Amino acid sequence: MKRNISLPHWIDVGLRTLKYFLLGFFLYAVGTMSAAGIKAFMQSPYGLIADVKMLNFFRFLGGVGLVVIGGLLVLSVLIQNFWCRYLCPYGAMMGLASLLSPLKIRRNPETCIDCAKCAKACPSSLPVDRLVTIRSVECTACLECVAACPAEKALVLSGPTRKSVPAWTLAVGLATLFVGTVEYAKISHHWDTAISPTVYQYLVRHAEAAAHPVPNDSRDSEVSGRMVGYLLTL
Repeated sequence: MKRNISLPHWIDVGLRTLKYFLLGFFLYAVGTMSAAGIKAFMQSPYGLIADVKMLNFFRFLGGVGLVVIGGLLVLSVLIQNFWCRYLCPYGAMMGLASLLSPLKIRRNPETCIDCAKCAKACPSSLPVDRLVTIRSVECTACLECVAACPAEKALVLSGPTRKSVPAWTLAVGLATLFVGTVEYAKISHHWDTAISPTVYQYLVRHAEAAAHPVPNDSRDSEVSGRMVGYLLTL
């Protein structure tokens, strides 16, 4: 569509707070659970089959889900990164982590030609052309602004010493962190599932019977007890 819709500043700021409320809600929900409660949830039939439950949500999408996802799709076409910018709890967590990053995008006023191309390229609509150092929870170091800058070294990614850091080092660092974490989890046997293929196939076929655990829910307790009893016989 050649250009995105820009919301008024006061609406944009208001909507941006939603993802932090959602992040806070999830942190509260997990933080108030006891270790025993978390373990019980993870080992419940619902916890064991959570990935299949999520798959089935999209396979058998209901009317409400279709409307919500369709609405998000349309809004994402009109407003760049609508979900990530306003509603994604993971996006909020990334934003908070960016404040702790030693790497920041910095603008050199002496070499800047004030073309404002960096601000136009920023997916978070930050006023990069009016700042010297970008310190914002909305900046995730995507480097779109750096790539759009036509002036040499007017906009760079740098560390605490203000020495320019090549963009490829950031990509390599993130890839190394991700791959290293996964490989460590595999070596330490935290990556592999303890569920046998037989049990998993049973859970897949009976995924809809595994309801979300609810305290004092007799129906859920009955279903969970029946499934757990079957698993214990395998």
